[in-house]
Amino acid sequence: MPDETLDPILIQVTIPLPIPMIFAAFTDAAQLQGWLCDEARVVARVGGEYVLRWSTPVAFESRGSIRTLTPDVDIGFTWQGPPEFAGVMNAGSGATRVYVRLQESPEGIDITLEHEGWIAGEAWEEARSWHFHFWDDRLQRLKDYLIRAAYG
Repeated sequence: MPDETLDPILIQVTIPLPIPMIFAAFTDAAQLQGWLCDEARVVARVGGEYVLRWSTPVAFESRGSIRTLTPDVDIGFTWQGPPEFAGVMNAGSGATRVYVRLQESPEGIDITLEHEGWIAGEAWEEARSWHFHFWDDRLQRLKDYLIRAAYG
């Protein structure tokens, strides 16, 4: 019997800026370092690496690869969590997946982030909760970062 799964994390933010500017914030290493991580290495093509590193508040590295990439539309990549969740989500089939979609709306560009692959169980639920707060914070940082970049 397959493991029972938890609902994906689903977070949306709207940014009133051009799609290419927003999309580049997910595919350009220098821009990722402006809002998401301390260090990034990205090969922006399907199968390319998507490696992100943090030194604070906890040092960790997410070594992922790009699974989906449509310029100015979407990007999907595998994800590894921080050390406290490594035993749950970084081994074998435990790698989760992040998918980001950009879509025009009357208020600007809707950015929808979906993080899936969560399995039922206390440790997974803790990891999912941590990641929900992480992504919610980082998408707000993305909005602030891009608005500062556009308007100073």
